[in-house]
Amino acid sequence: MLDFWFNESTVKRWFTGGVELDDEIRREFGTQVTLAQSGGLAEWEADPQSRLALVIVLDQFSRNIFRGKSKAFAGDERAQQLVTDALARGFDAELPWMGRVFLYMPLMHAESLALQEESVKRFTALEAAVPDDLRASAQSSLDYARQHRDIIARLGRFPYRNSALGRTNTALEFDFLKNGPRFGQ
Repeated sequence: MLDFWFNESTVKRWFTGGVELDDEIRREFGTQVTLAQSGGLAEWEADPQSRLALVIVLDQFSRNIFRGKSKAFAGDERAQQLVTDALARGFDAELPWMGRVFLYMPLMHAESLALQEESVKRFTALEAAVPDDLRASAQSSLDYARQHRDIIARLGRFPYRNSALGRTNTALEFDFLKNGPRFGQ
């Protein structure tokens, strides 16, 4: 799973993949997503690499194969718990920088200001620690973390999820949806 996610072909499509990547992930990893969303694959929690794989399945693959549907977010709570526990165990320190980006991503996706602040803290530390040749990429990740945090600080939730989750938009959220970012959702 990690070989697939971090291979050069997939990396180029992470945030622009569209239907083709969504279908490929559904074919190759749909079973793992279903198992993970129902609390399975606990054996993947044991070490940093397999924990990262489980987090990616819950946080990224769910968004790909259920794009625009409530199930896209069904793994978020478990992913956030796995990340919080991984951080307490120091698992992130054992991952390469891009692995850390995806380990921290569920914090960025959280509709919790406390987790958003933790996201910004983690991405800030990551940006400060990477070599100069990776600084621009790390800075971009930090910028996205700040944008997500600012939305939660302002609105308390991500309005672009409201339709999929059956939530009614507030007037402020309607305004946000006219001009605000959607981050692929």
